[in-house]
Amino acid sequence: MYAVIRSGGKQYRVEEGQVVYLEKLEGEVGDTVELETLAVADDAGIKFGEVASVKAEIVKHGRGKKIRVFKYKPKKRYRRTQGHRQAYTSVRITSI
Repeated sequence: MYAVIRSGGKQYRVEEGQVVYLEKLEGEVGDTVELETLAVADDAGIKFGEVASVKAEIVKHGRGKKIRVFKYKPKKRYRRTQGHRQAYTSVRITSI
């Protein structure tokens, strides 16, 4: 059995017990959150819409690897470098 959820403008295919990295969510480590369900698949087939609820436990909060953002315009002496680290929340799917 698996479900397709939406979080942070992205869609994820999840199963029970799986650990997923999502965009940063509100809540403390150990809290339970309910995620928006788009589809659920089981032995009977696929059902679309809000047919089931997906509950997940927050495992940790963190920030991803640093990426470099570099702007450059040739022949104009224009160069700008900037770094960025995206915040994420790691969650464990407890029930579908």
